[in-house]
Amino acid sequence: MERKYFEINEKGASQAKGMSSFSDYIAGSQTEEYKKQVDSCYDLADKAAERKPEEAERIYYLADKYSKKLAENYNQEISISLRCPSIMITGAGNFPVRKKEKQVAAWNSNYEKYHEIQEIPKKIERIMYGKQAIKSGDSNAIEKLERKLASLEKSQESMKQINAYYRKHKTLAGCDILEPEQVEQLKESMTWSWRTEPKPFESFNLTNNNACINSTRKRLEALKKTKAMENTETVIESKEMPFKVVENTDLMRLQILFDEKPDEQTRNILKSNGFKWAPSQAAWQRQLTSNARYSLKKVVEQLQ
Repeated sequence: MERKYFEINEKGASQAKGMSSFSDYIAGSQTEEYKKQVDSCYDLADKAAERKPEEAERIYYLADKYSKKLAENYNQEISISLRCPSIMITGAGNFPVRKKEKQVAAWNSNYEKYHEIQEIPKKIERIMYGKQAIKSGDSNAIEKLERKLASLEKSQESMKQINAYYRKHKTLAGCDILEPEQVEQLKESMTWSWRTEPKPFESFNLTNNNACINSTRKRLEALKKTKAMENTETVIESKEMPFKVVENTDLMRLQILFDEKPDEQTRNILKSNGFKWAPSQAAWQRQLTSNARYSLKKVVEQLQ
């Protein structure tokens, strides 16, 4: 698969270096660093596509997206660096302190986006090892969600404990809940931070993980509630032909069943409202959610 690279603002990178350091910029170094990270993602994509050829299109879509988003992040970093020179270069006299504060805030924001981009290779890795999204129709979806929730909660507590240890000792050495390689990974991650006092896990790490905990807990509660309900069937009259609507809580699908094959116009209405033909069920269906019920109302209105 051809690898896609995007242009890095080398001229801006050189100027930014001159505004923050007395050492010379090594021509092409930002592009080289960018390509090194992109190649690492594509190497992973190649392995994943070989292991899961049926997912190859999606895998390489993610790799291309990573390359583009990372280039945007690099160029944004360069743009931010050009906004205000270092005090080492200008000296303390009349130094634009407020401007520097805004620059640091922009750096931190871009750094958070960088971490979001780094989730893309992790997605590819999950595809490779079969760690796909939990589907509500899975027979053991509740058990999977319970395990996921427990893992997220454990991760949240671990991040808090590691931050507390670092806050107290100013080092990660000796932290008994971390393996040596994890210590090195966190130390390297902290070097990327533009914060005056970086932490092993920044506030956004904890906030994002907590958001996942809350969304997983809500989904688990909703799924338990729905699964506890019986399947329901309703016959709907329409101009063309009657059809049956089934809320299949076993499969977590909202299904529409016709006695005969619906005409093209009806099929287009179904498709435009998110319903897909499932030969195994002999039904038009979509995941059983509040949005699906709303779409069903639109289908009924259009067919009646």
